[in-house]
Amino acid sequence: MMSALAGRLLAGHSRVLSCLLPVTGQGTCYHWSSSQGYTDSQQGQTEHWKHLDKKQQIPTYRNVHTTSNSHISRHLEHVKHPLRQITYQDVKNSLPAGHGSDIHLAKFRSPALGQETSTSPPSRSFHSLLRPQSVFQPHPLLNTRHGLVNTRRPISFTTSILESSPQSVQPYLRLIRFDKPIGTYLLFWPCTWSIAMAADPGFLPDPYFLAMFGAGAFLMRGAGCIINDMWDKDFDKMVERTKARPLASGELSSFQALALLGTQLGLALGILLQFNTYSILLGAASMGLVITYPLAKRYTYWPQLMLGVTLNWGVLLAWSALRSTLEPTIVPLYLACVVYTVFYDTIYSHQDKYDDMLIGVKSTALKLGDQTKPWLAGFSSLMISGLCMSGYLCDQTWPFYVGVAATTAHLTHQMYTVDLNNPDDCAAKFRSNTQIGIIMFLAIMCGTLLREDMAKHDKTDISPQTTQ
Repeated sequence: MMSALAGRLLAGHSRVLSCLLPVTGQGTCYHWSSSQGYTDSQQGQTEHWKHLDKKQQIPTYRNVHTTSNSHISRHLEHVKHPLRQITYQDVKNSLPAGHGSDIHLAKFRSPALGQETSTSPPSRSFHSLLRPQSVFQPHPLLNTRHGLVNTRRPISFTTSILESSPQSVQPYLRLIRFDKPIGTYLLFWPCTWSIAMAADPGFLPDPYFLAMFGAGAFLMRGAGCIINDMWDKDFDKMVERTKARPLASGELSSFQALALLGTQLGLALGILLQFNTYSILLGAASMGLVITYPLAKRYTYWPQLMLGVTLNWGVLLAWSALRSTLEPTIVPLYLACVVYTVFYDTIYSHQDKYDDMLIGVKSTALKLGDQTKPWLAGFSSLMISGLCMSGYLCDQTWPFYVGVAATTAHLTHQMYTVDLNNPDDCAAKFRSNTQIGIIMFLAIMCGTLLREDMAKHDKTDISPQTTQ
């Protein structure tokens, strides 16, 4: 009876069963692909699931580590579903002979261009489970006893703003990634490091420049996203994580995107004109990098390096805005930030490596492959060396080096714990890098404040000797 129920449910819920994680006898976790099976439209045309062709009754299993997607079916969350009551053995018994005891894995392959696929987003992928059980095994990333996936993070402030906005405005907000502010943070924090480093000893960073660069980071990040999507909309259609973007999905036209881009750049120019002439020219010089960066992935396996050079231009701009020129002391900080970007974006690029291989897009994830973690160790070492050199040249004090030590620990944790075959874990590690931005900003700020105290202390020690 339970086997029949399992078969009926497996056949009749092709859109929602992407949440199931049955466990094989070897203890490896797999999930059912929603790209094949009995769809909702077929359900109304067939009297009974047993009358279907066997290929429509057999779910396709894929190794969990080869799935690169970013969403799950939301209508199964926080509700009771009969599949929670079905054991794995009943699921196996519902399959035809030859499949019940030996489940064959389908290698990951992206749908051919033009092929009809399910319109519902599949589930995220997860770690393999370590021990077999007879039921759907609980997991730290699962929200129910029987293994129903819930990968939704708590709704953020920016997401709530987006969802409460008018429907006509939402595609524009998603185009600039308004609901995903991590990109703005990663652009803004290196600017704050430079502003804090350029501050006079004993003084806090200038709040005016922090506000200006915060607004500029938001605007230029949005402009960069628009330019990237305009270049890559054909590629985005073929990648699971990006196919729902407004340009790739057709929600917005290229003209609408171009109009928004002009607005973003116009506002950013208004901010840039508040600075000195040297900084205006330096900021204008970055536009060539902003426009051409998305093309790098077509020609080189190191587009992350190009991103680092582009994204951290604000480090140079912030220094010149405060000092009216560029000095050699800022170069190590800039290079450290460039290598840091290569570090975290290499982890990020592992989310799409399977799709990238199939559509011909290059990345450091594909270049480095199984040797990624040793390279990450090298990137982190170069970053820490650049930070230390920058602190030495700017006469930073002990709080700065405490921050560098904390940054080293954070990078090491990312490097050794990231599962490069798990898109969710790669995304989580990527997002965690905003913590490094906060740590280093506070460390540089405190180190700069303490520089004045040490200078006064040195003068106090010298003055008695002078009077004698």
